[in-house]
Amino acid sequence: MIVKYLLAALVAGLFSGALMTVAQEARVIPLILHAEEFEGGDEEPAAPGAEAQPDASHEHSALGIGATMSEVAAYFSPISVAHAHEGEHEDGGIMFGMSRFSGTLLANLVTGAGFALLLAGVSLVTGNAITVANGALWGAAGWLAVHLLPAIGLPPELPGFPAADLGDRQVWWVATVVLSAVGLYLLILKDGIAAKVAGIVLIGAPQVYGAPQPADIASNVPAVLGAEFAVAALATTLFFWVVLGLSLGFANEKIGVSEKVAAKAA
Repeated sequence: MIVKYLLAALVAGLFSGALMTVAQEARVIPLILHAEEFEGGDEEPAAPGAEAQPDASHEHSALGIGATMSEVAAYFSPISVAHAHEGEHEDGGIMFGMSRFSGTLLANLVTGAGFALLLAGVSLVTGNAITVANGALWGAAGWLAVHLLPAIGLPPELPGFPAADLGDRQVWWVATVVLSAVGLYLLILKDGIAAKVAGIVLIGAPQVYGAPQPADIASNVPAVLGAEFAVAALATTLFFWVVLGLSLGFANEKIGVSEKVAAKAA
């Protein structure tokens, strides 16, 4: 039974990741390409034969995960397409010779599968079933914990935007996601005033502490473009989570019906 639920979650995650790629291609990728036109505006031309080095500011996704943790956690970055452009060159793809679209699709499929399994696991552990009726709410809760609440301190950033030290951003982002998830659990699924208060405290703690910020916020990229990107990025991830919750709820209900039919037949 559990295996069926996990397989259903895997399929729902792959489906949601594929749809998210389409949404990103329509709304997010064009903004990234536009922002890349402003990069390097103040830089001197490289000497002949000199190999271009990636600029530290290219670690721009405030919600992205990099360095040592990034090999696994970067797949769970909410703005994977923004992070993916860093390795792309004119003569090759972002990884293993892939095109930007192929790399984004692969990252979103892995992200979708991972988040779907995580959501299904939370549902099984807490004993709260995900259905079509509440699937959108489950998805919205995931979006709040992973995207919106961390974005209060570290909004999605375009290439070329200044950013604080990557290690500091990693620690704050991970801590915010964990505390927000636990806080939402206490606030929504647990009874009692004490649990509600504790949930609010956990959700607000990282915001009160404050996210790491760059010392210099000067950038060649127009601020209005950055704001438009942040809205588009958060909107596409909300779309992803709602689709994930609904598709997972639909799959769970189908499994429940099939199990009842099999039980009657037996």
